[in-house]
Amino acid sequence: MFDKILIANRGEIAVRVARSARALGCRVVAVYSDADAGAAHVAAADEAVHIGGNAPAESYLRGERIIEAALETGAQAIHPGYGFLSENPDFVRAVEAAGLIFIGPSAEAIDAMGLKDAAKALMEEAGVPVVPGYHGANQDPEHLAGAADAIGYPVLIKAVAGGGGKGMRLVETPREFMDALASAQSEARTAFGNEAVLIEKFVEKPRHIEVQVFGDGTSAVHLFERDCSLQRRHQKVIEEAPAPGMTEAMRAAMGQAAVRAAEAIGYKGAGTVEFIVDGSHGLRPDGFWFMEMNTRLQVEHPVTEAITGVDLVEWQLRVAAGESLPARQDALRITGHAFEARLYAEDVPKGFLPATGTLSHLHFPENARADSGVRAGDAISPFYDPMIAKLITHGATREIALKRMAQALCETQVAGTVTNLAFLGALCAHEGFAAGDVDTGLIGRDLERLIASDAPAPRVVAQAAMVALGLMGAPDWARGFALWAPAPRRVLLAQGEAEQEIAVIVDGPGAARIRVGEAEVEAEWRDGWRFDGRPAAPWAAAEGQITVFDGYGQGFRVIDPLERAAATGAGVGVIEAPMPGLVKAVFAEAGQAVQAGDRLAVLEAMKMEHALLAPRDGVVAEVLVEAGAQVEAGAALVRLEEEEAAVA
Repeated sequence: MFDKILIANRGEIAVRVARSARALGCRVVAVYSDADAGAAHVAAADEAVHIGGNAPAESYLRGERIIEAALETGAQAIHPGYGFLSENPDFVRAVEAAGLIFIGPSAEAIDAMGLKDAAKALMEEAGVPVVPGYHGANQDPEHLAGAADAIGYPVLIKAVAGGGGKGMRLVETPREFMDALASAQSEARTAFGNEAVLIEKFVEKPRHIEVQVFGDGTSAVHLFERDCSLQRRHQKVIEEAPAPGMTEAMRAAMGQAAVRAAEAIGYKGAGTVEFIVDGSHGLRPDGFWFMEMNTRLQVEHPVTEAITGVDLVEWQLRVAAGESLPARQDALRITGHAFEARLYAEDVPKGFLPATGTLSHLHFPENARADSGVRAGDAISPFYDPMIAKLITHGATREIALKRMAQALCETQVAGTVTNLAFLGALCAHEGFAAGDVDTGLIGRDLERLIASDAPAPRVVAQAAMVALGLMGAPDWARGFALWAPAPRRVLLAQGEAEQEIAVIVDGPGAARIRVGEAEVEAEWRDGWRFDGRPAAPWAAAEGQITVFDGYGQGFRVIDPLERAAATGAGVGVIEAPMPGLVKAVFAEAGQAVQAGDRLAVLEAMKMEHALLAPRDGVVAEVLVEAGAQVEAGAALVRLEEEEAAVA
């Protein structure tokens, strides 16, 4: 076993790898950017090395600097985590040329699976079923359009490099093809430096089922399957293992196909073979096709660990240190069921827009495993993926594991940024998902229902008002004449765009009435505040933001009327940056007539492209930014003429 390894990554995966390494008695070296100097993964290591600026290209993608850090600290091996350099064969070669060990597959194996078109051809040779499609080298748009016509619509355009849903577009009709192709190529060029795409038949009721494989360079085993069908924008949201409805015949067929794929390239370490499955008539051994192989540890690996009892990172370290496979296929068993939910800082009603912010409060329940790379007080940076944590639950049955997940989500507390917590809770309560009737289109079909939110109960608003007025402490007669004046005390709270004035009428220490709209809430102190007879919910407050942890957390802003009166806001004629990012392209110019929904600019942030659209019909008055500019959230990018002027 190694004495010391370096983890060439950040966030929750770096923390998670460090945990298993230290459990084996192995010392850990972290690397960090300027933004991550005080990050959780740095604190989890024995020592840490600064490697550059905030942007990944200035730090976590600097392979030569990471190798220098390993040599400087005496590390014997480098664990890449996932993302960044984890599937870069040139980095693997450089690591080995420096006399270090790469904890993962060979450069040749990564090369073999790195391009989806070549990987599919290789899998066909190995006897693994592949989806009908075009995987050729001719990237002429007309040729690709012809291939799509031959395959038959709907089709998927997919970047041949990378993953995570980037460079992927669903095209349902021929007239949409050219625009979708240009968009997919642009995103792929930005994300992977390679704009080449392939075309695949789109399966009508697709399920995304993947098989965890592990090899020692000679032989391989599979650790069963995971179902990752709950997706939005082709990115996974909730994963589970094993797959609901899986039959023993199909599990055996998929497992054997995955092992053939791994052994065909002499795979070493942890990897995932992803399959697209036709779920329209149940799971059948002839109804699955190879999509791609991820030559690294997957984000969702904890659900496999939960049902098998295997620590996959420990296996990675042991095999990289020269051991053979730690277990034979016949020794591996499935025990129970597990779920993983990805908790993100994102604004779900605004199209899952990634968010930033400082986590003023963060708490995870004890009844769930929480893999996180952030702590209370940490910032969600615009430079990296906005994941806050992965929550993992396990139970003897799928129903028990899902109930535990629903409970864990209810008990998770996050303040300081918007999150997808309520959306995850709605998914767990979805009757189709609860029944195991899942496919990749579920979220899209029921999106409006899944993101719908009820107004907070009056008792929750009343509690937020008490927090804002500093009245949540125990009542004290000694302070009562100053704090408990009989006249109503008023506070203005905002939630989203909605504002309301709340009046708190104190009847004496330990008793108050709170007027919330037409409702009146009674507050009473009985070893803690109760609102309409119910105990106060946990809460957090920081810098004018109040979060009451009821219903996945209700956030309120305390508004100073004087500040509001002085503030001026941009009207619907100003298009602003919704988050910090890079202006990738500008399509507007002064004097141009536009219609509502027209693309005016593209903002690149948090590894994704976001189209900024005209909010109404009008004429462009001025363009305030150029392509290539780095902008802050709220920066004005394009201004339309006033509506009266536009009509004139």
